[in-house]
Amino acid sequence: METGKTNNTMNDIIYKLQIGDKLVNDYTKIAEIFNQHFTSIAKANAANNNHNTSSASNRYIITPNHYLLQSFNCTFPNFKLMPLSTKDIRNIIKSLNTKNLHGYDEIPTKLLKPSFPFILSPLTYISNKSPSLGIFPGHLKYSEIKPLFKKGDKHISNYRSISILTSFSKMLKKAVYIQLY
Repeated sequence: METGKTNNTMNDIIYKLQIGDKLVNDYTKIAEIFNQHFTSIAKANAANNNHNTSSASNRYIITPNHYLLQSFNCTFPNFKLMPLSTKDIRNIIKSLNTKNLHGYDEIPTKLLKPSFPFILSPLTYISNKSPSLGIFPGHLKYSEIKPLFKKGDKHISNYRSISILTSFSKMLKKAVYIQLY
């Protein structure tokens, strides 16, 4: 497989991909191959995590659902989240790594940082409302999955997937973390 540049960054374009003894050079087909490859890995991991755990010494089977059900049989104490101020949100935005990398919304942190004074008030409102309602905005759950070359032969198995989140998703996750801890 060959890439568009000599260094392996996430912006590299994969022009050719060696699959067995076939050389694929159609961009759509290469994307489908990566999608199938990473999806199969995710499905295998999910299947391994969902298997019931048991041993010869145990006569009962513990499933993840069983554990969750037992956890929710007891009552939890009520707690109140302290609202974040605009100063807190400003500090969160300033703490984000300044990069040109962006999620599907195409807004990198490099653009978010200088524009935060204009959107600070709505971000503070959303950051306080989301945990109090128990809702994480649906569109912030999306990420771009990109293949990143590890090392060795340039074969599909030597790529790993990385998830690129939106800047707002990163900011909101930090805001919730601060409220909980």
